[in-house]
This record gives sequence, C-alpha cells and structure tokens, in this order.
Amino acid sequence: MAADKQNEGKLSLTDENKENSSDGGIGLEILQIIKESQQQHGLRHGDYQRYRGYCSRRLRRLRKTLGFKMGNRHKFVGKKINVEMLSDSRYLLLVLMEAERAWSYAMQLKQEANTEPRKRFHLLARLRKAAKHSEKLEKLCESPRVDAKTKLEAQAYTAYLTGMVEFELQEWKRAMEAFNKCKTIYEKLASAFTEELAIQYCQRVEEISPNIRYCAYNIGDQNAINDLMQMRLTGGGGGMMAEKLETLITQARTKQAATMSEVEWRGRTVPVKIDKARIFLLGLADNEAAITQAANEETKEHLYETLLAECRDTIQAVREELKSEAKQRERSNEGDCGKTSNLQFLHSYLTYIKLCTLVKRNECMAHALQAKLKEIVTDESKRGPRPQDLIRLYDIILQSLAELSTLQGLEDDHIFQKEVSLKILVYKAYRCFFIAQSYVLVKKWSEALVLYERVLKYAKEVQSKSKSLNNSLKDLPDVQELIAEVNAEKYSLQAAAILDTDETPEVPTQQQVKDNTPLCEHLDNFRIDPTLVGKHPNLVQFPPDFQPIPCKPLFFDLALNHVAFPPLDDKVEQKGKGGLTGYIKGIFGFGS
Repeated sequence: MAADKQNEGKLSLTDENKENSSDGGIGLEILQIIKESQQQHGLRHGDYQRYRGYCSRRLRRLRKTLGFKMGNRHKFVGKKINVEMLSDSRYLLLVLMEAERAWSYAMQLKQEANTEPRKRFHLLARLRKAAKHSEKLEKLCESPRVDAKTKLEAQAYTAYLTGMVEFELQEWKRAMEAFNKCKTIYEKLASAFTEELAIQYCQRVEEISPNIRYCAYNIGDQNAINDLMQMRLTGGGGGMMAEKLETLITQARTKQAATMSEVEWRGRTVPVKIDKARIFLLGLADNEAAITQAANEETKEHLYETLLAECRDTIQAVREELKSEAKQRERSNEGDCGKTSNLQFLHSYLTYIKLCTLVKRNECMAHALQAKLKEIVTDESKRGPRPQDLIRLYDIILQSLAELSTLQGLEDDHIFQKEVSLKILVYKAYRCFFIAQSYVLVKKWSEALVLYERVLKYAKEVQSKSKSLNNSLKDLPDVQELIAEVNAEKYSLQAAAILDTDETPEVPTQQQVKDNTPLCEHLDNFRIDPTLVGKHPNLVQFPPDFQPIPCKPLFFDLALNHVAFPPLDDKVEQKGKGGLTGYIKGIFGFGS
C-alpha cells in the first residue's frame, strides 16, 4: 500500500503536467492518463479491485484539492460540475475518474459472474453508470474553453463505454456502431499527432477491432469468422473477447456436430453418440491446423494446452458413459463377450489423440531447447538450457508412448504395436544422445563414448525396422541426421579426451605458491604475497590457537579416616560429682 501511494503521488504530478499542457484551452490527455493509471495500479495483472481502490482514493484527493466536497461527515450534499466551473482541467479529471471507477467495478463483477451469475445484473448497472459519467464528460468538453483534441478523446471514450454496454446487452448493431465511431476517432488522432502518441491510439484501435468483428459475425457477416479465427492464431482478442471467441467456436462446432454420427480409426467404424465427443472430433482438424500455422512458440504452446484441456474433458465424459454402461451390464447379467465395446474403443481413440498431442508438444519444446543450446551464451549470469532439460522432455515422451502400447482394443493390432515400438526406439536414441552430451560437459569421456555407441545402435535398429513400415517415420525426427551428428561428436570427443590426458599441470614456483600461512610463520622464506599490501594483510593468526598448560595440583587427605588419635583424658579437666547438694550450690552461685 505504501508503494501504491508513492506511485499515486508521482502519477498525480505527471497528470497535472498532462492536464494543463495545451495552449489553446483546457486540455486533458484522457487515453494516456487512463492507460498509465491502469498499468501502474493492478490491470497489468488483471486486478480490477486494486484499480477501483486507486480511483476512489484519487477522487478523494481531487475533491479535497479543489474544495469540491460533497457535504461533511454528517450530511451528504450532492454537487454537479457545470461548464462555469471549468477553470481547471482537474474538474474534467474528476469526472473521468468517476467513470473509470464504475468501469473497473463492472470488470471486477464480470470476473466474479463466472461463478455467481446474479452479479451480471450489478455488472450492467455499473457499466451504464460508467457510460453516464463519460457522457457527462463529453458534454463538459463541448465548452469553448476545452481544446479540440480533448473533445475528440472524450467522444471516443464515450463511444467505447457505450459500445461496452451494448456489447454486454448483446445489441450487436448498436455496439458495432459505437465501436466503429471510437475506432474512427482514434485513427484520425493517430494520423494527426506524433509517432509516440500515435502508438497509444493504434493500440486502442487493435483492442477494439476484435469486438467489431465479433459484432459483425453476430449480425450475420459470415466472413468475420475467418478474421476471428486468424486473430485466435496470432494471440489477439485477449480479456473479455477470449471467452467470447471460444464460445463462438464451440457454437459453430455444435451446429456441425448434428451431422456427425461416426468416426473411423484403425479400420473400425465407431458410432459417436456423445455430443461433447462430436464437438471435439469436429474441431480436431481445425486445432491441428491452427497449431501448424501458429506465429510463435508462445501461441503454439497456448493452442496445445487448449487442445489437451478439451481432450481431457471429452475423455472424462466418455469415462462417465462407460461407468453407466458397466452398471447396465451388471443389471442385465451380461458377461464380457471378449470384444472391445464401441464406447471403450472410442475412449481408446481419444486417449490416443491426447497422448500423441502430448508427444508433439514435448517434441516442439525439445526443438526450441535444442535451438537455444546451439546459441552462443553472451551473458554468463543467466542460466541457459542444459542437456538435462532435454532428457526430462524425452522421458515424458517415452512414458506417453509406453501408455500408447497398452491401449485397450489394440493389443492384437501388430502393426500398431510395431509403430509404437519404432517410435520408442527413435526417442530412446535422442534421449541417449543428450545423456552423452551431459557426460561430455563433466569430462567423462569414456561414459559419453559408450553412450554415443548406444545411440548408433538404436539408430541402425530403427533403420532396419523402418523398411517394413514405410509411413511410420514421416512424423518422427530424422535418424540419419542424428547418426551424422553422433559421428561428428565422437571425433571431437576423442580429440578432447587426448588433449585432456596430455595436459600436465604446471608446477608453480615457490615464489608464486598461494599459501594462507601468516607472515610471522615464514619470516625466513621470501614469498610474493599480494595480500600483504592490501586492506586485509595476513600478518598473524588471530585469534591464536589454544596451547596446553600445566594445571594446578589438587591435594586429597586420604589417610584421615584411618588414623588413630592419642588419648587426651589427662589433658581434660575432670568435673566432680556433686549430686543434689552441688545442684543447689550451683543455683545460688556457691560453687562458682
């Protein structure tokens, strides 16, 4: 919170400069202010609640600074900002912050509405409130005291919030008109000002474009779906549009799923009666094409994760149907006929898709790591990729392939089992290759050489087995390239091993021996020790070592209990026996 308040103070000073920078009247950099405020106060991480708190605190400070208080602590007295008050641009900023606070609250409620649908009504109310404040800002900016740029930005801001309200109400035509108006204004502003300001306006236009395409699709423009799909490939349409886009794709596939009734795999036709499985299988080809056309590794990774999540959900739905089918068999007392049921075979097919996708994803990550391994590291402080990272990826790939060979319904499919075993051999060769490279890094030459020989053995075995399976190696890495790389590595390894054995350590002269003994212990020997002229010279050892010293003797009288003392009766005075007479004399003092 302290850091937030410091940032708010800094931002307030910069905003004051932005508010009063215009010479032709009162000016306010609306888009720049809201973008910087959003980035510095929570929206970089999607924290709308934090941004709403910032807007409330900013409003309180502005009202206090301008003396524009709404009554006192005991009574609320509402006040409205009118055109006559526009002697300071901070009055415009006050209305802008009110709109931003309402908008951020609406976006916070939108996140919470996923689990609590009733909050959608509150969401719409806050969005309408934000649009109302923006309209108020636009009316204030119509004053001749306000410069032309601020007027245009206020109109674009109002159009944007109005479009958001209509978008949530699914009034697609009106939302599209509002967004187009906003886009047009920002494009004109971008062409009229410097490149630095134009970047912000162009970014805003890119944010609005997905909404316009989505509205066009819902109005009936079928060409817009292609633009939306392309935008999904490039990673555009984040935030609110991401969910809308996924819903749109699901709806389109649901319409096509009604025509799909069966699927063929491994020479067997299986009926598909589960709607979720139909939708997934229809979109499988599109997802694979999207992954192939992905612009960068990050987008490709996101698409892989989306495909795997859909596949897991579909497998779960089929698994539930399998449980209900098993219960029905138990009730009807039907035994296992030995043949895999259609539902179980469909489950095996979906599991096959999931495992193959996992293999492709990990192989894609391995290729990216291999490319980074070959790069020359310039910054030694940063930890780069190591062969151990690739070993882990190939371990996961081998585990997925091992699961493929145990799929139910494919135990007797010998061609499938041979294909899987061939793939296992290929990835074993690559895993063994990177294990050898990890041994090379620690100069264990003999172990690395043995592992390179094992790689060649696996590669030759793959080449011999692949003659009967011509189509099995089309999706696998090229084994011939691996063989050539291993041969090259073997020669360089042998040369490095010979050089390592020929190197004899240089025997340092007596003068250059690095010795940690203090100066007082080798005063008779001359040594060059640079530390003696430094800040911490090693002169004497401190604290000194402990040395043994003689202890103080202790004497114990052991003969005391065994000594017989001489009698002393003659030395002791004998008292007379007085009896009662002596007692009486003692009382009265006669005997003393």
